Order: sequence, then C-alpha cells, then structure tokens
Amino acid sequence: MAGTGYKIWVNGRVQGVGFRYYTQAKARELGLTGYAHNLQDGSVEVLAVGDDAPLQAFINWLKAGGPASAEVENVLVEPHQPASPPAGFTTG
Repeated sequence: MAGTGYKIWVNGRVQGVGFRYYTQAKARELGLTGYAHNLQDGSVEVLAVGDDAPLQAFINWLKAGGPASAEVENVLVEPHQPASPPAGFTTG
C-alpha cells in the first residue's frame, strides 16, 4: 500500500498492558500497515502507513490514550516514509 507514513512514539504505561495488540487491531481496522514495537526505555514505537484520513483517526486514537488498559502520557508524531511499504501490521 502506498501512502503517507508516520513514526509515532508513545510514552507512559504502555508496556505489559496489551497496548501493542490493541494498536495492531485498531490499525488493521483502519486499513493501515506498519508495526508496534516495545523500546527499552518503556515506550512503544509505532510505524503507521496508509491514507490520510485513517492515519489521522489512528493518531487521534493514540493521543486520546489508546486502549483503556494503557496510561498514555505523551505521543510524538513525525512524518516517515519507509523505503518499502510494510505488508500488514505487526507487533514485536
């Protein structure tokens, strides 16, 4: 899928609460590709690629706190175009 891409870093209580799996489900629901990975500092890095409207809905969902099990404190969003578009949305 060609489209706009963003790297998103989410800080707060976002590891050990199912955050990546809820994020994956939301991304798939919106037709986005990319990934959600835990980082060593306790945050989660997300790559999301897709059309503008679904991407904005996804970013708004993350900024609103994501899943109820998480406590999101900060969301940093930067444009990012991967060299090759990801196939599907993965966690890891």
